[in-house]
Amino acid sequence: MNIRSLTRGDGVVIGAAVLLFISSFLDIYSSDGLPNGYDMPSLWSSGPVLMGVVLAGLVAAALVVASRALPQPSKIAGLEVGQFGVAFAVFAAWSALGNIFDPAGAVNNVGGGTSDGPSAGAGLILALVATLILAGAAVATPLVPALQGALIPAPKPVTPQPYGAQPPAGYGYPGAQQSSFGGQPPQQGQQPGQPAFGGQQGPAQPPAADFSPFWFAVPVPRPLFAEDGAPTPIAELAPGTWYLAVEQGAQGLIAQTQDGRRGVLRDTSGIQRG
Repeated sequence: MNIRSLTRGDGVVIGAAVLLFISSFLDIYSSDGLPNGYDMPSLWSSGPVLMGVVLAGLVAAALVVASRALPQPSKIAGLEVGQFGVAFAVFAAWSALGNIFDPAGAVNNVGGGTSDGPSAGAGLILALVATLILAGAAVATPLVPALQGALIPAPKPVTPQPYGAQPPAGYGYPGAQQSSFGGQPPQQGQQPGQPAFGGQQGPAQPPAADFSPFWFAVPVPRPLFAEDGAPTPIAELAPGTWYLAVEQGAQGLIAQTQDGRRGVLRDTSGIQRG
């Protein structure tokens, strides 16, 4: 589950669900019209309110958030989980509105109440507000661009620290001399491109392209191999984390992890540069 895929609209849905849960512990009826000394129950004491408002709203929020955070969309009876969440949210708001205006025989339930009957309490009113916000955010998020922004922004890449005035010798650095005969450096007095040990002179190597260190992130987990070409990975690069590319090696991109380890990233497809 990737929480970085959640949007601002999902954040509103989560906040409305928390507000709805808090309202469930408040009074369902107001003290007006009730006998003196009557203990006003919470939303948990009413089956219709509990099932149709509280639990329906909480289930709606869970489905909406899960549909966004899951790596692949899930379906129930051919419909996406998010669509079920929107339907539950609208149903919870409709049920809360009905309980506000319909006393539902509250006079008979409390016994001895006045003819006017009890009115909606703080818990029921707050539940109506929470479910209206919940339903509005669930419906409006796919339509309003302001609600589609990332809830948790991606971390900004830190400015790469300089590695010194002179780059170390190696593959990919500007001006680095190309080795020959299995990596042996040129002999003293030997000109670039001149063969060593009496071999035939080969074509001069083109100068290496300029390379500047940069930060990058991988879209999916990628193995990081040792620079000596060993087949066993030394680390795994995870999505959502920024890594520093320090060189362009012969086998791939030389990357450095946050703990200082260096290795070769052979698969650079789809990486995001910082």
